[in-house]
Amino acid sequence: MSKRVAAYGMLVALAFLLSYVETLIPFSFVVPGIKLGLANLVTVIALYCLEEKSALAVSMVRIFLVGFTFTNLSIMVYSLAGGLLSYICMVIARRVSRLSVVGVSVIGGVTHNLGQILLAVVIVKNSALLYYFPFLLGAGTVAGLMIGLLAGFVTVRVKPYLSLYERQER
Repeated sequence: MSKRVAAYGMLVALAFLLSYVETLIPFSFVVPGIKLGLANLVTVIALYCLEEKSALAVSMVRIFLVGFTFTNLSIMVYSLAGGLLSYICMVIARRVSRLSVVGVSVIGGVTHNLGQILLAVVIVKNSALLYYFPFLLGAGTVAGLMIGLLAGFVTVRVKPYLSLYERQER
């Protein structure tokens, strides 16, 4: 059990660090609010190396930690909406299709943005915000592609180690 907790802790710490690095990169000069989604790299890796519920736990802990450390409650709620929708869609895509890690990651990037924009439409009560979605669609596709390529490369190397902790605990 302690090895599994340590592995999850390392993944959360890595995602937390990548979130911090992302705050240092001034990337939203093209479209306000767009980010690279570096921390989602850890979510995609966890999805392919751990059990689904474990990957979800790592993702949610990261969102809460980053929310309380670097942002505020409202931004954390948007991150939760995007994170949960993207996680659900990535799990479904991984289960029912023959998509690669890159394809699943692109779905995650796009649906993360979709979850956030849909929540904004509900909160602000203004469907005109949906006009912003084509920009987010493009950004989510590019970010998902980059994260997916990197996740595919990393997953091959870390899966034997992370999967070992999952199997030992059963």
